[in-house]
Amino acid sequence: MIKSSNKNKKVLITGGSRGIGAEAVREFTGEGSSVAFMYRNSTQKALELSKATGALNIKCNVASSPSVKAAMDVANEFFENEIDVLICNAGISDFGLFTDFDEDRWGNMIETNLNGVYRCVRAVLPGMISRKKGSIIIVSSMWGQVGASCEVAYSTAKAGLIGMTKALAKEEGPSGIRVNCICPGLIDTEMNAEVSKEAQEDIIYDTPLSRIGTPADVVKVMKFLASDQSGFVTGQIMGVNGGLIM
Repeated sequence: MIKSSNKNKKVLITGGSRGIGAEAVREFTGEGSSVAFMYRNSTQKALELSKATGALNIKCNVASSPSVKAAMDVANEFFENEIDVLICNAGISDFGLFTDFDEDRWGNMIETNLNGVYRCVRAVLPGMISRKKGSIIIVSSMWGQVGASCEVAYSTAKAGLIGMTKALAKEEGPSGIRVNCICPGLIDTEMNAEVSKEAQEDIIYDTPLSRIGTPADVVKVMKFLASDQSGFVTGQIMGVNGGLIM
């Protein structure tokens, strides 16, 4: 029997109570990783997921610096100040015309989807640097690569994550830390439930693999990037979109 390359790793996942994040919690605990996950609002789902997997749930709003600091204190105590893998998955969506976005609405998107990643990465980096190892996985979006009409704020934040990945990979590579980015396409999650059936059908028609993605499709790539099998992979932007964006 082949042992999983993520066995006994200490994995922290943001946005872990549902969708892609919840699938990641299930998969990494199933491989024998020690897992803690953050969530913002879905308390009942977080409790159920913890009960099912043994993972630690931590309430946290990544858009708030004090909330992230408090959550990281809990995570570091749980992991004994050793986090091997950080998966930055927390995010929100907001559809609307650019001209309808006031500064508060725009700022909420940037604070959560871009600055939230900054806060979490900044919190774990000192420990990774001191141990000379670590894998940081940032979840962006295909819209961060090509932009989407009526999702200018979302596309802007997600594009920022791509730039962050490339620059941080160069900066932290000498410390043995790998930084990679996953850009999912349309994935079957609650966040995308508001995408109309007609819009989904249009995307499927334009997708070479002729389907939308599943959380498992994304998590398989996360598991690879977390593992030692990807030990020479850093600064990469990996699309999980069925070939829609090439």
